[in-house]
Formats: sequence, structure tokens, C-alpha cells
Amino acid sequence: MASDRFLRCFSLLILLSGPALVTASSSIGINYGQIANNLPSPDDVVPLVKSVGATRLKLYDADPRVLKAFAGTGIEFTVGLGNEYLARMRDPAQALAWLKSNIQPYLPSTKITCITVGNEVLTLNDTSLTADVLPAMQGLQGALAKLGLDDQVTVTTPHSLAVLETSYPPSAGAFRRDLAAPLTEILKFQAKAGSPFLINAYPFFAYKGNPRQVPLDFVLFESNPGEVDPSTGLHYDNMLFAQIDAVHSALASLGFRNLTLHISETGWPSRGDADEVGATPENARKYNGNLMKIMAQKKGTPMRPNGDLNVYVFALFNENMKTGPTSERNYGLFKPDGTPAYALALNGSSDAGGNGTIPTKSGSPPLAAETPASTSTGSSTGYLAISSGVERCRSAQTLFVLCLATIKLLF
Repeated sequence: MASDRFLRCFSLLILLSGPALVTASSSIGINYGQIANNLPSPDDVVPLVKSVGATRLKLYDADPRVLKAFAGTGIEFTVGLGNEYLARMRDPAQALAWLKSNIQPYLPSTKITCITVGNEVLTLNDTSLTADVLPAMQGLQGALAKLGLDDQVTVTTPHSLAVLETSYPPSAGAFRRDLAAPLTEILKFQAKAGSPFLINAYPFFAYKGNPRQVPLDFVLFESNPGEVDPSTGLHYDNMLFAQIDAVHSALASLGFRNLTLHISETGWPSRGDADEVGATPENARKYNGNLMKIMAQKKGTPMRPNGDLNVYVFALFNENMKTGPTSERNYGLFKPDGTPAYALALNGSSDAGGNGTIPTKSGSPPLAAETPASTSTGSSTGYLAISSGVERCRSAQTLFVLCLATIKLLF
């Protein structure tokens, strides 16, 4: 049976990976996308998630098969409502009905702690969606309160880094002026509800857009000289932390310094098209492996050294039905049969930056990435891409994501 083959493959994975794969990433979150026709059953995914030490999963829907399979595991879930649901969730009755059907039946056995409303809505240039997102969040929050679940489940919405107008230096991070008004109202709601602010951040696109000026070691958490924020004197040795602190500064500029920030998506593809520079198994291994090492250190960013890092890696599996460039189908840590898309090797050859480095031993060579199938189903996720077309920044500025000028969303 297919399930038996998967479990045999998975057992071999555990023997080959050893305990390092489990212990080094104890606080990591993972995005569990399912735009594929060859993924294992959710029941078979449970031991795979536990094998990497993940304690949190983020879904793009509220799949009942997944929520049932993970009952009693203690894995913390964020479930998603697609953009197509926003208008309906403005209606308190429909919001309540959705919660009764999709959330309440699985509590408390499945640990659902957050609902995401839409995805990157404010940067889609769809005025109707922008107008719907906050009322939808308010409708769900009110319905949670009616069910007595508002202390257990929070409501938020993920944003693209394109909500930033300024990101260099990180201390000068600021939101786009045209989005300041809707963002401020959303942030007021979140501050009152106690929900986290979510950002999708992909250093891969900064490197892909300008590989000659953006040092690869800087984006992969490898040893490098780094850069110093001239305004604060804080030293940055990786791009993701610069992105995170730019968002912290933007939040503070609007009066929301204490709002919790989560990186709801970040990752690196193991394969890409000819023009997708850097999309290789080795770079994916370094990015995700080094990120997990930094997470295990429980260190914050230069601006928030004592703060918790809340990061969700994208993604659990390669998804063969995603549209777009080849990279879209190759972000997974695993192939659908449960074997690694590459040798993650948390005891591998690279040094992880992040306010310090971690000396490591030589690891195994990466496995080949899965060959993508043809697609007909759209992607549920947007990504920020940066190119150098309009404005050339000085080399120091280029090290920080959004100083590169042309911003476009890839679907």
C-alpha cells in the first residue's frame, strides 16, 4: 500500500537523519501547503512533522483531514481563510457559522491558536479586498467572542514585505504612505485583540534580483562581514534579520512598538528556472538549515536581542500543481514520498550567522530536487521579488531588501 511505502521511506529517513534533525529546530514553524496531487495522507504527515521538531504548522485553509489527524499531538495550528472568503466574513452570522463548522469541532483536541484572514491583501491593488479585510477580521473576532474562544484563538492577516516603503537602514523602516491609513486601523484592531502582525519575507528574491551586488553569504546566514546600521550602530550579518527589524521600525513609527511580529513565510527553493539565480539544493540546505540553527539558539534580532523569533518555513512539501516559475514547486523540505528534497544536515558544513556563528561539521551531499509536474491550479501564496531596474543603491544599501527599486508580486 502507498501508506506502507511512505512509512518505510520515513523510517529510513529517521535512521539517516539522527537526533540532530529533531533537537536543533525545536521551535520552528512550517507552512503546510497542499497544492499537489501526490502528497501523503495527513495521518502519515504527523510523524514527519515531529521528526523535524516542528511545534507549529500553518495551513492555507481549514482542512478537516489535517485537523483531525493532528488531534492530541500538541502541534499548534494557524488556519487560513482565502481572499475569496473576505466579503462573507463581514457578515457576523456567516463568520459564526464558519467557526462552528471549521474551528469549534476540533477544539481542544487540535491546538488551533490563530486564523489568518486573506493573504497579502493590501499589496494586491484590489480596493474591494482592501475594504473587506478589516471588517472580516472584526466579524471573526466577534464570532469567536460569542463562542467563548477569543482568549484561545486570535485573528490576523499576512502581509508582503511590499507594504514597506523604506527599509534601509532597518532603523528607518516605514510603511508605504498609501497604505498607512488601512494599516493603522488593522494594527489598532490587532493591538486590542492581542494578535501577531504577520510578514512574508524572502531574501531569495533580493539575491535573485541582483546577485552581483547582494552577497550570497549574507542571505544564507553564512559567515560574512555584515553591515552596520549607521543610525543605531547595530551590526547585521544576515538579510532576514535586517528585514525583520525594518518591520519593527515601521510598526514603531505608527505607534505599535510592542505588537508581536511573526515571519509567516520564509524559505529558499531547491530548484528554479534558468533566470532564477541561486535556486539550488545546496543554497536551500544552507538557508533553511542555518535558519533552524539560529532558531534553536533562541536569540533575537539586533534590534530585539531578547525577543522571540517566530518564524514559519515555507514549505513542508514540494507542491507539483503550483503555477508560476519552477521555484514555486520546489520550496519543500520534503518530497511527497517523505524523503528530503535535499540533505538538510543541521550538523552540516555551513556556519550560521545571527549575532554570532555556529561552527559545524561536514554534512552529506544534497539530494536531487523533485522534478515538477505540469500545473493547472493557481498558487495560494504571493512572493516579494526585487529587481534592480529603476534605482541603483550603494552596495551597503543593497544588502537590505527593499532598497532595490522595482517591486513586483509573483503568483
